[in-house]
Amino acid sequence: MRFRKPLAFSHAIAATFSGVETASPSAIRDLQEHRLRVQLDYLAARSAFYRRRFRAANIDVSRIRTIEDLARVPFTTKQDLRDSLAAMPPLGEHLAASLEDVVQIQASSGTTGSPSYVGLTEADVLAWQEMTARALFACGMRPGDLVLHGFSMSKGFVGGIPIFQAIQYLGARDIPIGADGGFDRLLIACRDLRPRCIVGTPNFLLFLAEKAKELAGVEAADLGVECLIVGGEPGGGIPAVRQAIEQRWNATCRELMGGTDLGCTYWAESNADGGMYMVAPDHILVELIDPESGDVRPFDVGATGELVYTALGREASPVLRFRSGDHVIVTSDGRSGGVRTTPAVRCFGRTDDMLIVRGVNLFPSAVQDVVAATPGTNRVMRVVADFPGHTTQDNLKVLVERAEGADPKGDAVLKSNIEGRIRNALSVKADVTIIDANFFEKPGARKVSLTLRKMPELRGM
Repeated sequence: MRFRKPLAFSHAIAATFSGVETASPSAIRDLQEHRLRVQLDYLAARSAFYRRRFRAANIDVSRIRTIEDLARVPFTTKQDLRDSLAAMPPLGEHLAASLEDVVQIQASSGTTGSPSYVGLTEADVLAWQEMTARALFACGMRPGDLVLHGFSMSKGFVGGIPIFQAIQYLGARDIPIGADGGFDRLLIACRDLRPRCIVGTPNFLLFLAEKAKELAGVEAADLGVECLIVGGEPGGGIPAVRQAIEQRWNATCRELMGGTDLGCTYWAESNADGGMYMVAPDHILVELIDPESGDVRPFDVGATGELVYTALGREASPVLRFRSGDHVIVTSDGRSGGVRTTPAVRCFGRTDDMLIVRGVNLFPSAVQDVVAATPGTNRVMRVVADFPGHTTQDNLKVLVERAEGADPKGDAVLKSNIEGRIRNALSVKADVTIIDANFFEKPGARKVSLTLRKMPELRGM
């Protein structure tokens, strides 16, 4: 398999890693519809899972020729894939390539149950590398860069080996310590090797910055890092969190997004434009739908909805009209004069995380946005959803860490301030409890979950 893309260094001064990111909308559409027809024929021939679904929905794939025709095809959900994996281990009934052709297996984080396992052929691995390299390039990484790897390298997560592979493919050099290698080792490597870029989750990189002086003897801002690339959890798109990360490191912070079932990453910010652009329209066809009705919506600026994905050219574990659960707002339609001609979005929550508080739909990331912008906090909070399901008629319970060194005598004023801000911003009444700074375990290899299902024991409170 290919370690580095041929002529990778020729991209050093290019505007994008691939010309498809700047192709005309009509050219992208023609390419997608051609690849869609090829993918559908492949599924009809190779996937028992999708053949059965086509029969059940009375669908003749030869009549699905355009992007609009795709709306007639039923959605694939995460539960569908879990059922498929359970029915035919190890890679499920939706495996559409010979097991002998699978060269790599990745796993989801398993935050909502058992991990999902995804197979990759050699061609799939190369497609993942290409998509992810485009995303990293959009966020500011360049061929020749030295990169400190702060995502977890263990458990088959896509932030580990696939990001490592993509960094090499891009022409950069990865220092593969990983979050699970220990924040002390990461900071010492950062001090000794002076990487230009660091990749990792936003909360973990913020924590690294806070520990830099203690463990490496140097403030993070003096380590010479220029480019921080974050993803995997809420934070990178929250202005107050981003500002804190950039100030601590004296570096730019850009966000990317993806998912194990489609690839590693395929949405990414550029240095000049707001929101994360779809950088892989030749590998993934994306739709925006109304989460309730399932109706397709156009990618108009300001529109909101859930992202739905169809793989184009995938061999081992292709998915068709897969409901991601990612809820986004469109920040660019790709037609407004930017470098890229694909849409851009900002993710504000996931279906799995959404709570309904007295009839109001609420994402914990929105609460974090409010808390992180409130003076006197440590920017750390948790929503306590200690009720069955996702719906409550009670006030929202929120735990908020006070700022380090702050006097607890000011907790009453801080509590009232946060409750007022949440009420004004989110139309929800909250019962806020102020807790000690550093009450919660600092982020490490695992993603940070903003929701607790039971109230923790509050020592001395």
